Amino acid sequence: MASVKVNNVTISYQVTGTGEPILLVHGHPFDHTMWDPQTKAFSKLYQVIAPDVRGYGKSSLPKSAPTRFEDYATDLLALMDALGIDSFHLSGLSQGGQIIMEIFKQAPSRIKSLIFADTFASLDTPEVKQGRYDTADRLEKEGMDTYSDEVIYKMIRPEHVVSQPAVSAHVLKMMKATLPKGAATALRARAERIDYLKDVLPTINIPTLVIVGRQDEFTPVTKAEELQQSLQNCKLVIIEDAGHMPNLEHPEEFNKVVLDFLEAISDSGSF
Repeated sequence: MASVKVNNVTISYQVTGTGEPILLVHGHPFDHTMWDPQTKAFSKLYQVIAPDVRGYGKSSLPKSAPTRFEDYATDLLALMDALGIDSFHLSGLSQGGQIIMEIFKQAPSRIKSLIFADTFASLDTPEVKQGRYDTADRLEKEGMDTYSDEVIYKMIRPEHVVSQPAVSAHVLKMMKATLPKGAATALRARAERIDYLKDVLPTINIPTLVIVGRQDEFTPVTKAEELQQSLQNCKLVIIEDAGHMPNLEHPEEFNKVVLDFLEAISDSGSF
C-alpha cells in the first residue's frame, strides 16, 4: 500500500485500475480490504481508491490532537488532492456512509455521485449515543477480540457465519486487527456528529444510490427508506438474504447494482 501524510496523520491507501475515480470508504471497525470484491470488479472500468481511514488499518491517529468526525472526511479530501483527483464518485458503508455525507458537505462540487450502503443519516438516540461512549471505553479496556466475536452475528447474517466461512473469517480478521484506540476514537467522534439528515441530505442533488441488506440489524431497511425519502435523485436497492455487509455477503449482486447505477449516470447524469 501507498501512504500520504495529511492533517498530521498518515493515510494508507490502495489505487487500482484506470478511468473515472471512485473513492470507497470502509465502515467500523474494518479497513480497506472490506472492499476487496468491489475493488476487483470496479477497477476493470474505474480508478478505485480504497483508503484506511485514520486510526484503522495502517493509517495513524494524531499523536495529541483530538479527532472530530469531520476530520475523517477532511483527511480523505486531502488524499484526493494529493492524488491530483478533483472530482470523483463516492461510496461508503455504515460509518463510511456517514463519512461520505461529511465529504459532500465539505466539497459538494467535487462529488459526481453518492453510493450509501447500509448507513443512516439521522442523529443517534441518547441511548445509542451513550452506547458508543460505553463501547469505546470497553474496547480500550478489553481489546477487540470479545467484541468482534459478539458482533459478527450482526455484521453479517447469523446463518452466514457458518454458511460463508471465508466471509466470516475476513470480517473477524479485520475487526480483531483494528487497534482499540482507533476504534474508540471513531466511536466517540461519531457520537458527536451533526444531523446529516437535516443539515446535509436536503442539499444533495446529484445521483444517489442507497443499498441495504434486507436483514441488516444495525441499519434496517426503514433507515434506508428514510435516506431515499430525503434525497432528490435517489434509487433504493434492497439485497435479499444479507445483513449489514451485503458487499461481502452477496458481492456479485452488490457489484452489479453499483456498476449499473454508474453506467446509467455516466452520460445522462441521471438513471
